[in-house]
Amino acid sequence: MSQTQFDFTIETLGPCKIQSPIHLSKVHGDFVANYVTDDEFIINRVDTTTEETESPCERKEVLEKAGPREKIFFNPNHVHAAIVTCGGLCPGLNDVVRSVVRCLWNRYGVRRISGIRFGFKGLLPEYGYDLIQLTPDLVDDSHKTGGSILGTSRGGGDRVIEIADAIESMNLNMIFIIGGDGTQRGALEVAEEIERRGLKIAVVGIPKTVDNDLSFIQKSFGFDTAVVKAAESVAAAHMEAHSQINGIGLVKLMGRESGFIATYTAIASHEANFVLIPEVPFELEGPNGFLFHLEERLRKRQHAVIVVAEGAGQDLLQAGDETDDSGNRKLADIGLFLRDKIQTYFKSIGMHINLKYIDPSYQIRSAVAAPIDSIYCERLGNNAVHAAMSGKTKLIIGLVHNKFVHLPIRVVTSKRNHVDPEGSLWRDTLDATSQPILMINDRDAFMANSLNMNPTSGQDS
Repeated sequence: MSQTQFDFTIETLGPCKIQSPIHLSKVHGDFVANYVTDDEFIINRVDTTTEETESPCERKEVLEKAGPREKIFFNPNHVHAAIVTCGGLCPGLNDVVRSVVRCLWNRYGVRRISGIRFGFKGLLPEYGYDLIQLTPDLVDDSHKTGGSILGTSRGGGDRVIEIADAIESMNLNMIFIIGGDGTQRGALEVAEEIERRGLKIAVVGIPKTVDNDLSFIQKSFGFDTAVVKAAESVAAAHMEAHSQINGIGLVKLMGRESGFIATYTAIASHEANFVLIPEVPFELEGPNGFLFHLEERLRKRQHAVIVVAEGAGQDLLQAGDETDDSGNRKLADIGLFLRDKIQTYFKSIGMHINLKYIDPSYQIRSAVAAPIDSIYCERLGNNAVHAAMSGKTKLIIGLVHNKFVHLPIRVVTSKRNHVDPEGSLWRDTLDATSQPILMINDRDAFMANSLNMNPTSGQDS
């Protein structure tokens, strides 16, 4: 899908007429940070060839830079802001909450900041959760612990009318919604309902998906920490495997539809021999199947480490059509499936193995953010506040080409980001593991079938 099919225009609540309390500069060279204007953009598409000619860009084709504006929409003395964390846990949640609170309080002078308990359910009357009044003193040390000081939950985002009712009754001027793909879709529906009611309330999303699968965004917060923790599990699996006779370490990592954590972990550790991800199909049996290549690896090196993303190989299992509270399809457990298949296979050929299975998913999700993620979370939160104070709405703060930008929620949630099997990231993963390019027996038949299907759209980070 080409860039010109997306409209990156950011919606606003009205003209900005109030002087910002943040005192910055409008000139270069005076050693004072500058305001950002609504005329500063970056280009989304940077790939090109010498045959392509550059043409003038329309406004809808470029990404608006994030940052503090000289004129703002809301009077800080009148602002009532709220923050909510939704979905599963992710390293950095408290860092983002801390950043939003401190920027609102210290930079803009906002004194009414409410924390909504346990996700969207905290806005629904039957749950009866009280608000948390957030101040810098309350959040200053929150980044030193994992989880969410507000609590989180899945689901509830589809009850749009009731959520909008709660936001209206609280007299909110802005709400910061921290969550992934499903959460942000719900946020957009809520923002549209708020707009139908003629209310001037800014809805700003902060992307939270440990799988790093939101489109157009270079990186989601928590991803770097997840790779650090996942690499520790792979190192443990390698030590176990290397210390046993025909030792096998099998590590299942997060990655429902995108294998970014698995691929980055393999490249970072250089101790994985096989990486199985949702984007690249594989077969178990046959002369070019996974089990044959695993056997070959053991006969040559007497140990092997396998990293599998949770969404890999779902075509090999009998998964149902059930969904969780967030609307995600419930996956069959590929980790346990592989464990049992590996043990059965080697027993059938009379070859002794010693297999250790590790699933560190929730240990990773609840971890304290690594410093690189803490930095990222701080900057995401700051830019989210600047956007809301400027009356911008229905947007997500994202990092694109190392620049913080405003992205329309509808664009970011229009498709998922995937590892491109023909891109440089997967190529480098294959170099790190030395696994076969494609563990499929009848490659011609597979390729012919693939050509009749929509190709996976990938984006190497």
